[in-house]
Amino acid sequence: MSDATQRRVIVDTDTAGDDTQALLLAALSDRAALEGVTICAGNVPFAYQVENAKYTLDLAGVADDVPVYEGARSPLLKDHEFAEYIHGEGGLGGDCFPETGIPSADEHAVDYIVRAARADPGELTLVCIAPLTNLALALQREPDLPDLLADVWIMGGAVNTLGNVTPAAEYNFWADPDAARAVMAAVETTLVDWGVTVRDSLFGADVFEEIEAIGTPLADFFLTVTDAVREFNAQSDHDAIGADVTTQPDSMTVATLLEPDLIEEHGRYAVEVDDRDGLTRGYSLVDELGVTDAEPRTRVVESVDGDRFQRMLLDTFRHGDPHYSA
Repeated sequence: MSDATQRRVIVDTDTAGDDTQALLLAALSDRAALEGVTICAGNVPFAYQVENAKYTLDLAGVADDVPVYEGARSPLLKDHEFAEYIHGEGGLGGDCFPETGIPSADEHAVDYIVRAARADPGELTLVCIAPLTNLALALQREPDLPDLLADVWIMGGAVNTLGNVTPAAEYNFWADPDAARAVMAAVETTLVDWGVTVRDSLFGADVFEEIEAIGTPLADFFLTVTDAVREFNAQSDHDAIGADVTTQPDSMTVATLLEPDLIEEHGRYAVEVDDRDGLTRGYSLVDELGVTDAEPRTRVVESVDGDRFQRMLLDTFRHGDPHYSA
């Protein structure tokens, strides 16, 4: 694919384990020009998220070319809890605490998103694999942002399935439900939810053995950042996850952007997020039955070719190229 046909991409992340793999895909693909990484409050304390992103970009060899912009350090209105019990202290498995010395960009993430979108209308794709605080703040700053961006892809929500932080909610929507509600109401998006991740991105013991045999720095990095989550999942009571497995929600989101043919089924539905405190905080109502009056503006990814996605990640680890086998 030529440079002229590359997607120009900004990734908005709360960099913990699988976020790093999503960044690697975006940084190493010739189908994307990763122009910036923005950091949003989420998985682990903010300073860790910033360093984790810089370390990952450095591992991919692009740290000098892709600035990291620090953004919202808390949700819009509510408090949230970190997910270090899943990702390990610091977010990279509990044993990796990078101190890169790489400076952050001077500009705030929200200012950067708005400026970049205004400068090149219709050119930039925003991929949100974190709570949606930065995007919601950018919308407040620039109400025309949905028209200025080429596409918005979101990892979030639990489409008529159990969540991963409460029975009702997926973590990104739960962490800042006010932001998620505002974004889903205002922006046409492609949504990759927790449910499709569990169904189509699960890696088990056979995959881990194959990755261990690869022996490259990228393969070793994957094993490091998934160590804590594998231990957590092995103790889970969830029927699909109660084993030595990992899910890849963030990297699957980026993979489907890079290779749209991975998407086997999708539908367009109205989506509304519950922003109230309580048991249903962050619940994503996805109107698959068409019984509400809301406009069906969200493209929901319903099935992904998991075998091809797995090959993409393993090709990244082996060859530094997500499309090596394409």
